[in-house]
Amino acid sequence: MDSNDSMDQAGFPDPAFLDKLANARMPFGKYSGRLLIDLPEAYVVWFSRKGWPSGEIGDLLRSLYAIKENGLEPLLRPLVRR
Repeated sequence: MDSNDSMDQAGFPDPAFLDKLANARMPFGKYSGRLLIDLPEAYVVWFSRKGWPSGEIGDLLRSLYAIKENGLEPLLRPLVRR
């Protein structure tokens, strides 16, 4: 999935992508198993500087970075399934 797949034709975020983003977990590293939305902002910023992982996790982290950078994280919180 690339960033274009996360938007519909009108430019609105795809609800299925937002649900996936809100409930995805970090698959590796120090924060393995943690919800992406709960990753420390500094960790997400580090990826933005060092390079995104390949594949879907990179796409999700890139989107999460844009959300955190713009203060939109509270919009994802209601989508989290605990």
